[in-house]
Formats: sequence, C-alpha cells, structure tokens
Amino acid sequence: MTGQVKRRQWGLAYADLQGVSLKVRRHLVTILRWLVLLELAYVFLFPVLFMLSTSFKPLIELSNPTVRWIPRNPTADGYVLALEHLNYFRSLPVSVVTSAIAAIGQTLVGALVGYGFARLPFPGRRLLFGVLLFTIIVPPQMVMIPQFMLYSKLNWMNTYLPLLVPTYLGYGVRGGILLVVYRQFFKGLPFELEDSAAVDGAGPLRIFWQIMLPLAKPAILVVFLFSFVWTWNDSLGPIIALRNQDLYTLPQWMFNMTRLLTSSSFTYFYLGENLFMAAVTLTIAPLLLLFLVTQRYFTRSIDRTGLVE
Repeated sequence: MTGQVKRRQWGLAYADLQGVSLKVRRHLVTILRWLVLLELAYVFLFPVLFMLSTSFKPLIELSNPTVRWIPRNPTADGYVLALEHLNYFRSLPVSVVTSAIAAIGQTLVGALVGYGFARLPFPGRRLLFGVLLFTIIVPPQMVMIPQFMLYSKLNWMNTYLPLLVPTYLGYGVRGGILLVVYRQFFKGLPFELEDSAAVDGAGPLRIFWQIMLPLAKPAILVVFLFSFVWTWNDSLGPIIALRNQDLYTLPQWMFNMTRLLTSSSFTYFYLGENLFMAAVTLTIAPLLLLFLVTQRYFTRSIDRTGLVE
C-alpha cells in the first residue's frame, strides 16, 4: 500500500510538472510570436514614422544628427509649403473623383470579364487568359509611346478620358491582376448554383447579375480598393495625357516637385526634405483614411478572393 501511495504521489507530481511545462512553453511561444510581430510592424511602420518625424522638423534640425525622431521645435511650415506646391485643394478633388470613377469601371467590367474566364466555356479561353497574364508582366513604360500616339489621334490629350475610358474596357492600372482576382473567386464557387438557375430558365447574364455578383462582395471590395489605390498612385498615365496644370492629379504634382528638388543643388534638396515629407504625408493621407475605414472588411474579404491560395 505504501508503494502504491508513493507511486500515485509521484504520478501526480509528474502530471503537475507536465502542466507547468506546457504553460511555460505556451507563454514562450506567445512571447516569441509577439516579438516577431513587433519586428515586422517596426519594419513596415519605420518609413511612416520617419516621414512624419521629418515633416515636422525645422530646417536647422534636419542637419542635426542629435535629433533623431522627436523634433525639439516642431513646425508645420513644411505642410504650408506643401499645400502650395501641390495645389492641394484643387488637385485633391481631381484625384478623388478620377480614382473613384476608374475604380468603379474596373470593378464592374472586371467582374464581368473574370466571370467569363472562370465559368463560360468558349473557344480560345486558355489562349486569351494567357495573353491576359502576359499583360501583367509587360512594363507600362513599354507601351507609353503607342498610348501617347493613340490618345493624340483620338484627340484625348489634356482630358481625363485616357485615365477613365480604358478602365471601362477592362484595361486600367494593373487591370490584369484585378481580372485574375475575379477569375479565382468565381472559379471557387459551386457550379450547382448555375445549374439550378439554368433549370429555372435563367440565362448567363441573369445568372451573373442576380446570383454570382451578389456572392462576389469580398472580391468586389478587394478589387475596388486595389484599383482606387493604384489609380491614385499612378503618375505615368497623367503625365502622358495631361499637359494643363489645372488638370494635374496629386501624384503628378508630386512628380513635378520631386523633379524640382532633385534638379536643384544637394543643399537645397537636403534642406527641402521636410517639405518633401510633408507633401508625401498629404498625398497618402486620404489612402490611409480609406484603409482605416475599410480595414476590417478588407482583411475579412481578402482571404476569400483567391489571393492567399
């Protein structure tokens, strides 16, 4: 009996040690996970923090190596100059409207094209999809001259038509990637949905509009946000089409200001760093606000679009 009691006590003590060891290992894994996440967050947030810190530094502190992150005498002079150099209150509505219209076009037309590639059998579908994939890897600079010649012949120069019309024809800023997103999403939906609708007499367009498109809300959100951000950041398209400064978008004004700073002396460029960082902050601020508003829905939707497969 005494031996059995001792063995039972040893067994209980061993079980307690195993429980403590398991808890310690769980805590260590949690700590390591947080350390990795903090390091990754620092890598991604470092440019943003540096941008904000530099934008509020006065000129005398830009060349002071003892001032690293927090300015001793913060100033908003860089933002005042940036608002003037960017023609901000005129170019901001232009960028918002053009990006929104282009994103709507790519979202609607991309859904229709992606649905066709994913669900409708037609001759040459694989070949056309291969051509679509090829357009993704072609640098936009290679087609810049043909685009300029085409827009000139159509008398579209100095208008927003070159920025908007291609999006409603399935060709926008990185439009091929967005079409692939739609194709991957529609390809993962069950075919029984179409079969049951076809039995009830629904045609392809009705099936797409009433059944498939409502199910594609995650893909629609992802495509719209990607299209909006990529169109907003695009400076090549406006540079090709727009010559009148009254029509400039924010990235185009940023390009002009960057060219001005880099063409000046090194001292002027270095002292103008707070102006440049303030201009970058003002340019990306609407995008950050958009992401903060839609972040919950965006992260919930992106794993349902085929991007993480």
